[in-house]
Amino acid sequence: MAPVLKVLEKTPGLVSKVLVTAQHRQMLDQVLELFEITPDYDLDIMRDNQDLYDVTARILVGLREPLNKIKPDLVLVHGDTTTCLAAGLAAFYQNIPVGHVEAGLRTGNLAAPFPEEANRSLVGRIAMLHFVPTRAAQENLLREGVVKENIFITGNTVIDALFSIRERLGHYDPRQWNIPDRTFEALSARGDEKFILITGHRRENFGQGFIDFCDSLKQIAQHNPNWVLVYPVHLNPNVRKPVYDLLGDCRNVHLIEPQDYLPFVWLLDGCDLVITDSGGIQEEAPSLGKPVLVAREVTERPEALEAGTVMLVGTNPSRIVSNAIGILENDERYKLMSEAHNPYGDGKAAGRVVNAIMNFLSLTK
Repeated sequence: MAPVLKVLEKTPGLVSKVLVTAQHRQMLDQVLELFEITPDYDLDIMRDNQDLYDVTARILVGLREPLNKIKPDLVLVHGDTTTCLAAGLAAFYQNIPVGHVEAGLRTGNLAAPFPEEANRSLVGRIAMLHFVPTRAAQENLLREGVVKENIFITGNTVIDALFSIRERLGHYDPRQWNIPDRTFEALSARGDEKFILITGHRRENFGQGFIDFCDSLKQIAQHNPNWVLVYPVHLNPNVRKPVYDLLGDCRNVHLIEPQDYLPFVWLLDGCDLVITDSGGIQEEAPSLGKPVLVAREVTERPEALEAGTVMLVGTNPSRIVSNAIGILENDERYKLMSEAHNPYGDGKAAGRVVNAIMNFLSLTK
C-alpha cells in the first residue's frame, strides 16, 4: 500500500489518513521507516500467542472510534490479511465505502490459503471499488456478480514498491543488515554456483507439510554442496521447529532471521531460484527474472502459471527436488522461466488506483 499512500500525498484535493493495526509489529515498523510513512493511528494490537479471534476482535473494536472521528469518504484496505477483512467490516458497519487494493484473487478453495482466501472473498462482497492486478482477477469478480464499472485493472502495487526499492539498493551497505557474516561470505564466494532463496510460513503447510518441505530442501542441498540455500525463517514456532530440527545441520543451508523488506529485495535480486509458499513473492520474483517453485497445491495467481514464470510443486519432496535441480541444471528451461512475460504490472499501479479514487469521489459529491 505504500506506493498508493505516496501518490495520495501528492494529489491535490485529497486528504489521506494512515491507520495501521500492527498485526505484525516488527514487519510493519521497518516498512514504515523505509517508505517514510508516519501513521496517524496505530492500534498496536500485537500480543503473544494471539489467534485469529483475538486479531479480528481487536481490529474491529479498535477501528470504531477512529472511523467515527475521521468520517472518511472512502476506506482503502489491501490484500487478504485479517487486517483487511476486519477493517473492511468496520467501515461497512459505518456505511463507509471500501476500496480493495489487490482485489479479485481466488483459488476457489476456502482452506487454501487459510484464512486468506476467505478474507479476500468476504471483502469482495463488502467493497465498492475493486482494484485488480490482472484481467483474470477481474473475471473472478465478474463471476461473483461485481459490477464491471466498479472494477479497475491497475496492475499490482507490490511491483511499484519492488521497483522503487530495487533502485535504492546501491545506496546501502548490505553488511549493515541482519544477515550473518557466514551467509555473506558464502554468497560472495559462490562464484558460478547457484543461490536458492526460500520462504515458507503458510498455515495449511503446518505439520507434515513443513516436514516434507524441509526434507526436499535437505535433498537439494545434498545434491550439490556448493549451492547456497538461504532461508529467512518465520518466527512462528510451527515453522521454526521443523526447519531447525531438519535443516540445522546442513552446511550449505543458511537459516537466518526474518529479513526487513530492503535486505529481502537484495536477496531476491541476487538469487537464481525461489522456493516459496508465499503469495506476493509469486509476483515479485518474476518481476526480477527469477523462476519460482510454489510449495502449494493451488494458487490465487494463475497468471504466473500461464506465463511460465512459476510452477506449482506442493510440498511433495520428489516434485520440489526434481524441478529445482531440473531448472538450475538446464539452461534452456531456466531461460524460459526467467525471461517469461511478467503479467503483474509495470510499476505504475498506484497512479491508476488514485485516478479511479478521484473519479469515484467526484461522482459521489
